[in-house]
Amino acid sequence: RSVNIVAFGNERDGSSEDNQQSSLIWSYLRRSALISETESSVLLNSAHHVRNPALTEYQARVFGNVRLVVHDCPLWDIFDSDWYTSRSLIGGADIIVIKYSVNDKTSFQQLKDSYVPMIKKALNHCSIPVIISAIGARKNEVPCTCPLCTSDRRSCVTTSEGIQLAKELGATYLELHTLNDFYIQKYFGGVLEYFMIQSLNQKSSDKMKKRKKTQKCHRVKPPQLEQPEKMPILRGEASHYDSDLHNLLFCCQCVDVVFYSEDLKKVVEAHKIILCAVSHVFMLLFNVKSPADIHDSAIIRTAQSLFAVNNEAVFPALSSGSSCDPPGRVVVKDSVFCSCLSDILHFIYSGAFHWERLEEDIKKKLKDPEKIEHVLEKVKCILKTPGKLNNFKDCRSHQIKQLCNTSLRLFFNTPVLADVIFKIQGATVPAHRAVLVARCEVMAAMFNGNYLEANNILVPVYGVSKDTFLSFLEYLYTDSCCPASILQAMSLLICAEMYQVTRLQHICELYIITQLQSMPSRELASTRLSIVSLLRKAKFHNSDCLSTWLLHFIATNYLIFSQKPEFQDLSVDERNFVEMHRWPSDVYLKQLADYRNYIHSQKCYCTVM
Repeated sequence: RSVNIVAFGNERDGSSEDNQQSSLIWSYLRRSALISETESSVLLNSAHHVRNPALTEYQARVFGNVRLVVHDCPLWDIFDSDWYTSRSLIGGADIIVIKYSVNDKTSFQQLKDSYVPMIKKALNHCSIPVIISAIGARKNEVPCTCPLCTSDRRSCVTTSEGIQLAKELGATYLELHTLNDFYIQKYFGGVLEYFMIQSLNQKSSDKMKKRKKTQKCHRVKPPQLEQPEKMPILRGEASHYDSDLHNLLFCCQCVDVVFYSEDLKKVVEAHKIILCAVSHVFMLLFNVKSPADIHDSAIIRTAQSLFAVNNEAVFPALSSGSSCDPPGRVVVKDSVFCSCLSDILHFIYSGAFHWERLEEDIKKKLKDPEKIEHVLEKVKCILKTPGKLNNFKDCRSHQIKQLCNTSLRLFFNTPVLADVIFKIQGATVPAHRAVLVARCEVMAAMFNGNYLEANNILVPVYGVSKDTFLSFLEYLYTDSCCPASILQAMSLLICAEMYQVTRLQHICELYIITQLQSMPSRELASTRLSIVSLLRKAKFHNSDCLSTWLLHFIATNYLIFSQKPEFQDLSVDERNFVEMHRWPSDVYLKQLADYRNYIHSQKCYCTVM
């Protein structure tokens, strides 16, 4: 074992004539009780400093059998003349000592400006302890007391300057007023020997780690458990809620209101449920709400000034008779507004949030700025929320969307404007054909084809529960669903497959997958939920993505499911798939058993026992 110390700098005062003074390192080696067998040799000589060698090497024994190698370099010129040697010295050092005389400020300033950056660069990736030793007693001198004088006329290096240098290098700062036994042995020697012990401990620790690493390489390694196969990723289907309702305006199915001009020419057909979902003006017009419910005179005036309902063709109340009642007729009193009504309805059916597009369409149709402003103001009045100011100046899409806070959710499972009633499990559920036709192709064919449901208000529903069917209708009205459990999500998936609503199927699949993935292994082992039963239902109802994922899920959790009775219900093909993709694999389990046997055989047993 050895400790390498590198010392830089000259502790002698440059102006002093006492050049025979012993150096700090040599004084320590001669006086320390821990040092024995000291030897010295001059490695390099300087032509300009015959008495001061450029590099002196000392070798000694410390702590009995530890080899101590010290390189003392009193001249900083080595950094300029032989950078490679100085860098290799720093790289091989365990401890670095920097010395300077407190009475030689010129040399200190040169050290600080020129050589400290080099040392910092060499120590950039090393954690070598550094000791800065300020040597000598400062000579008495009086500094300039002039408040306007900014120059430092003192030739001594102050304590604060030394401490600042130590902070810059992350070093330990020592002041040695004289090189006597106290400062050499107890002060400087105590700090130096502390870092020697730290260095030896670090080397012993590194050596032990290296030995353990070498021994570990020769041991039998445990088998590596590979990650399970990645399960298939299910990607959700984008919502087409707005486009479904917008397309309803083009298909003209389930129309229950027709708008006419003042000369009784047909302008456009529409659906009361869509108009009322967006505007309180239409709620008032179609008797969904009364003036007493609105409490807003502006909305009432807008409804009375723009529209007039033909009382002879008002849509009758729901009855058990035919649903083929004539649509209601509404006369548009404002001719300018009537000319833009088709564009306004497109805006409303699109969800009432494409305001910029509506402005462009009206400007193309009406060239008069006053008429354009008039129509836009009427639209803003139609979209007005009761009891709130009509702040639609500089209106933009996101502002309109926030103000139109009514929606189809208000009409879900309510008899208001309902034109069909589903009978399920002895209960009745009111609904609106326009919404069902727009959102579900199967119901569009059912209500517009040669089926009994096309002409009947009362429609029976079989094969699903009332709660599941209500969740299905809620999705059609709101484009969202929140199943309460995995079983309910599976029931809703079956209902969605029955009516061919693929996006709802994907939502239910993702819900089931998310819930199973978040289930801890302990809960998965104890749950009464049958994953194999879910697999059977997914396959029967053509949910290929979910059935494939469930097979991977069973294979990934093989050790849990192989212990359950339901595992025997898997078909031959399913069992083969699970065995092929099981995790952990048979090979790993065999390797693990062999490793455990090896570890067991390596144990030492007490010979007495």
